[in-house]
Amino acid sequence: MTDAKSMSNDQFFAAFLDSSMPPAGFDHEGHVRAAWLLLQRQPLENAVTDTCDAIARLAKRLGVPEKYNRTLSEVLVRLMAYGGGADPALSWGAFLAANADLINDARAVVARYYSDTLLNSQAARERFLPPDRAPLPS
Repeated sequence: MTDAKSMSNDQFFAAFLDSSMPPAGFDHEGHVRAAWLLLQRQPLENAVTDTCDAIARLAKRLGVPEKYNRTLSEVLVRLMAYGGGADPALSWGAFLAANADLINDARAVVARYYSDTLLNSQAARERFLPPDRAPLPS
């Protein structure tokens, strides 16, 4: 299979949704790209659900289900939407340029809203939990 970074958006999207993504595509930037593609094609709530479900499936297929965190996945999709991820006029490159912090230091961005204790809890891994530091932007 083609390297995930060199896949077209349509190829990447299909491989993400059907869990055929190569392990190298299952990195943070790959998660963000998949969520961006879903935000471009669906309403926010559908994009959240489909992104989280697909990441959980892919983690399981790759033998690393413990890496999946529902709260972290969902909050990143919601922050991406707030940062323009659903704007059809914003290309992938333009979205990355405008939201570099979500790629370069997503944990620091999420830490504005969530304590490590809450975010790393088993409950946060299993279901979305509201933030304990500050409300998410809307």
